[in-house]
Amino acid sequence: MGCFASTPKDTGGNRRKPTSIGEVSVYVPGLRIPRPVEFSQAVGDQLPKTLVERLTALRTRIVVMANQEGPTITRTRRKTQHGGSTLSDLHQALVDYLPVLLELTKDGSHLQFKVHFIWVNQEDEEEETAMSNIWYEVLSVLHLMAMLQMSQANLLLLPRGFSDGHNHPKVSEENRRASIDVFLKAAGYLECAVKNVLPQFSAEQRRSLPVDLAEGVLRALCLQALGQGVDIQLGMAIDSSKATLAVKRRLACEMVKYWQQAQDNLMNLPLANGWGEKHRLFVKWKYVEAKAAAYYYHGLILDEGNTEKSHGMAVAALQAADECFKESKKASEAFNASSPTSRTPPLFGTMKYLTEKIPKDTSSKVRINRDLYSYEKIMETAPTLPDFALALKPDEYQLPLVEST
Repeated sequence: MGCFASTPKDTGGNRRKPTSIGEVSVYVPGLRIPRPVEFSQAVGDQLPKTLVERLTALRTRIVVMANQEGPTITRTRRKTQHGGSTLSDLHQALVDYLPVLLELTKDGSHLQFKVHFIWVNQEDEEEETAMSNIWYEVLSVLHLMAMLQMSQANLLLLPRGFSDGHNHPKVSEENRRASIDVFLKAAGYLECAVKNVLPQFSAEQRRSLPVDLAEGVLRALCLQALGQGVDIQLGMAIDSSKATLAVKRRLACEMVKYWQQAQDNLMNLPLANGWGEKHRLFVKWKYVEAKAAAYYYHGLILDEGNTEKSHGMAVAALQAADECFKESKKASEAFNASSPTSRTPPLFGTMKYLTEKIPKDTSSKVRINRDLYSYEKIMETAPTLPDFALALKPDEYQLPLVEST
């Protein structure tokens, strides 16, 4: 049950199209924006008046706040008049709304198909998609909750300067640790959406969902959150004198798997417009960047071997790291140049370290003329990266329980 309606992107001014989204450490492919809903007209006297009024008030608050926040990444820590942040306040409004909304599903109620929910999205060719199905609303709410967390992570990971003007902008260890928690929370919302909400739709309804709510996109975003969390862990391991090469290699190889799986999930999806194509380019960039880190640490460990074979494999791994590093810079430029344009913030953590180390260590160990070899040829001869089980998991999130009557 439930019907879809879509509005082409050229029929209105609902979708905002900024020309630039500023500095990006964490790409957020736009925020879903809800349109107003008339609960009282849809359900009439089939629900208690107090419940209808509460639903209306909670959702109206979300509509107002989401439209103020807009579909772009928040570039600064905007504060409310009470001292909180607009991101956290909107997130809390969504948390408050979900258990009340799910009252409409109580005991399989037919009311879950009575209300017409409309959302503006950023990645689909259609600007608005509407459906008379409460699970479309729940899915949209979880997506927005996750994207708000990703936006918060981006703010935490934008390097800050210092008042004396002499220090290189940096991301504090406190912010790095906090960002991992935020990534895991975002991944938890997305995993819940895939496992617990998408199954509520028929196969036909799932095919009609906008592409930003497609299973592949939701899974890719979940994997992106986990991949960026591991990236932060690797950067902290690099800064730690106690972390061994083996630990760093394992983290780098896990990061490759997260980004490869994210890329695979986006492979056949119609991400044709600006936000969607930029999303694909971001994942490609981070995947190649992760491979540079993994081959680098794999090469260093192979170089510790005493045999000619291990030394040869180390050279091949370092060559692959250097080539991936060069490719990642090209991928970064392509991502930033795509619309809406963006900038890479000052480097920190993993890539700040590897930007200095990969070219230096490769040139000192690789004696052959690398100009004679193409990227493809070098990658063909690169040793296989170790396969480690993925350790970082989403925080477990469950939808609020609705008590049966």
